[in-house]
Amino acid sequence: MVKLWIACYGSQWEVRIGVKLSVLVPVYNEVKTLDEALRRVRSVRLPKEIIVVDDGSTDGSRELLERLEKEVAPQSNPFNELKVFLQPVNQGKGAAIRVGLRHVSGDIVIIQDADLEYDPNDYWKLLDPILTGKADVVYGTRFYGGGPHRVMFFWHYLGNQIVTLFSNILTNLNLTDMEVGYKVFRAEVVKKIDIKSNRFGFEPEITVKVAKQGCRVYEVPISYHGRTYAEGKKITWKDGISAFYSLIRFWLKD
Repeated sequence: MVKLWIACYGSQWEVRIGVKLSVLVPVYNEVKTLDEALRRVRSVRLPKEIIVVDDGSTDGSRELLERLEKEVAPQSNPFNELKVFLQPVNQGKGAAIRVGLRHVSGDIVIIQDADLEYDPNDYWKLLDPILTGKADVVYGTRFYGGGPHRVMFFWHYLGNQIVTLFSNILTNLNLTDMEVGYKVFRAEVVKKIDIKSNRFGFEPEITVKVAKQGCRVYEVPISYHGRTYAEGKKITWKDGISAFYSLIRFWLKD
């Protein structure tokens, strides 16, 4: 079990834990939300490194990251160590995560999208099952309890539930939200997994491989602030079809 040290910093509580968190942030054309997303991640008072992988953005995200890397707290600051990596061309979320994992030095890894749909204030809830020695992997869930949720896109919800059901049939897990963006891993667990998917196939692939490894998986309710396609949402029905293919592919053969 991980020890916690709690100290009062003015009007704010600061909690120090005996582990280091690695926050992986895959980015593709998120210049409108990227600065605020990273500010929210930095505001979480945890010893962490923030590993940002730009996946060939063309909207100014790369230039923003290069500026932030110079301006953000220096690497000697244990709360906000920022590392930026630039992919030469767009390859997809899975490819960006694969690059980020090569540079992880923390004990726990969390995937953080840069689109403001997920709230870093949920980190403590997500980390708790791992910090208390109960879990190897933690999934957030947008559909079971949790904080405020933006109400939208019934067909996306239905598609997610069908894909999650199919995933559960193959893996014998009882997840409620397999496609959720917030996934947390003990670093030694996720580093053993050879991720092959380049796009959103990362979600079903990692789920199948975690199940095959016999990992202890927990699910934690989170808040969710979904966005519309006009606001920059990227996943489509084609990615849902691809998820079925990925589930079958990685269940039958790695």
